Amino acid sequence: MSAATDTLRLALLGNPNSGKTALFNQLTGSRQKVANYAGVTVERKEGRLHSPSGRSYAVLDLPGAYSLKPASLDEAITRDLCRGFYPGEAAPDVLVCVVDATNLRLHLRFVLEVRQMGKPMIVALNMSDAAARRGIAIDREALERELGVPVVETVAGRHHGARALVEGIDQLAAHLHAPGVQLADDADLHAETRRLLAATVSMPTRTAKVDDALDRWLLHPLFGLLTLAVVMFLIFQAVYAWATPMMDLIEAGTAALGEWVGSRMAEGPLASLLVDGIIAGLGGVIVFLPQILILFAFILALEESGYLPRAAFLLDRLMAGAGLSGRSFIPLLSSFACAIPGIMATRSIQDPRDRLATILVAPLMTCSARLPVYALLIGAFIPSREVWGGFNLQGLVLFGLYMAGILSALAVSWVMKKWRRDKGEHPLMLELPSYRLPNLRDLGIGLYERGMIFLKRVGGIIFALTVLLWVLLSFPAAPADATMPAIDYSFAGRIGHALAVVFAPLGFNWQICIALIPGLAAREVAVSSLATVYALSAADDEAATLALTPLIQDGWSLATGLSLLVWFIYAPQCIATWAAIKRETGSWKTMAIAAGYLFALAYLASLLTYQVAVRLGAG
Repeated sequence: MSAATDTLRLALLGNPNSGKTALFNQLTGSRQKVANYAGVTVERKEGRLHSPSGRSYAVLDLPGAYSLKPASLDEAITRDLCRGFYPGEAAPDVLVCVVDATNLRLHLRFVLEVRQMGKPMIVALNMSDAAARRGIAIDREALERELGVPVVETVAGRHHGARALVEGIDQLAAHLHAPGVQLADDADLHAETRRLLAATVSMPTRTAKVDDALDRWLLHPLFGLLTLAVVMFLIFQAVYAWATPMMDLIEAGTAALGEWVGSRMAEGPLASLLVDGIIAGLGGVIVFLPQILILFAFILALEESGYLPRAAFLLDRLMAGAGLSGRSFIPLLSSFACAIPGIMATRSIQDPRDRLATILVAPLMTCSARLPVYALLIGAFIPSREVWGGFNLQGLVLFGLYMAGILSALAVSWVMKKWRRDKGEHPLMLELPSYRLPNLRDLGIGLYERGMIFLKRVGGIIFALTVLLWVLLSFPAAPADATMPAIDYSFAGRIGHALAVVFAPLGFNWQICIALIPGLAAREVAVSSLATVYALSAADDEAATLALTPLIQDGWSLATGLSLLVWFIYAPQCIATWAAIKRETGSWKTMAIAAGYLFALAYLASLLTYQVAVRLGAG
């Protein structure tokens, strides 16, 4: 109990992917705060729970752990905090051990390990609905008797899905000081887990047979890798083939809105801000929402199906040969959405050198913010036609860009490995869940959340930067005796012309140089910046309403387009990513090294691409 109050402290702990954090969110709602544990960068989440009985609890969401014999910083914090050894943290009064009811074979061993501490605890059989759907029968009462601690069923994703847990916590709190069950702590945990499963859980034979049959193919060292390559290839084909109709509709709607607003306003700064700045800038980014949603739909479906951990298993040996731990796969996979959560996910890597290598190459994974840039440039310079018997050429190029980022990350990590004194490898311990069909409701919620995140970025940071860029492009006005377009006299025009000297060997014009600057805040801002620059550069109102794609088709060479595509594979254009590297490593030097080597790779790769393309006649 907290020394300052009579509030009981509850600690939620469990394996990763047990639904622990979803349960924490349901228990605490909006009554939570996020910080870091003292002295480390691991996230600390604490909230308040007020039960119907009138009791109040402080709820702590502990880092995910597979064992209390720590192999990572996360697990060490969980162990020390449960035992009351972590500095500045009071020991919890009650432990709530959250387990995945569909995967008790792995999670029950951790329950037994937690039970050995002898603290008051309650076991939450989470995802109990999913277990029932799959025919897994759990005798809750028998399991409760065998463990000697309360066991309740929960469904973290359902309204009131934690009601039984709250009632169980209240009952446990009322008898908190009653004598507990005396437990032996020298038993074989694996043997005890097998005994408990045999006594309390009935698994459908059909599910095990299906899993084994699929794994024989999907985990095969040859056919498994081929399957993974085909899956990734088809995803990028679908990103273009399925998204085009909706993108055309959004693009037409943006152009029509710009014309409508422009026709009803008098010429002047306000009309220019709305039409050339806000509508052209934001519309140039929103048009790529269908592609982003399609990409995430596939990623979420693969994650829900249980396939992604198997992909990690398949790639373990390849990544270890390149100097990365097999544990690096999940952080790097997360970086395809955004490098920031990917960098944060490296906390589960126990070896400091492996963790640092993963952090430094995470920005090379093609995050979703690059997709609008890739889509714009591929749409402008790569013809939309079928090749090789029905494959979309634009999808092939997109697949190649993603693969270029992956191969570059492996190459960089291999070079780092050559500089390391410790060249040892660490075995991969990974949970392989049973295969399951993705839940359409969960997929819908996931897509909604990611779509809203994208739109909030458009309505927040991208909107602010678009307005700021419009100001820099519009002021000061051209002098009376001006001989050049007005934009050339603006603040942004002068900056762009100055930078063009540095980037001319790469084929970048001054408009591209301007777009790279706000792109430091978020890569996708480069698209809205180009839209604003070209809208204000237009010689007449009709040209200003044209979509961005034909404008750059007419104004850039193929060599320039290819050079800019390659630039965005490597370019360190995200200040938030720099900040995440500094926060996770605690080193300004490491952050500077990451930004420096990425900029150097971007410049050299773009320079080589442009010069070769020009010599081949693409200039």
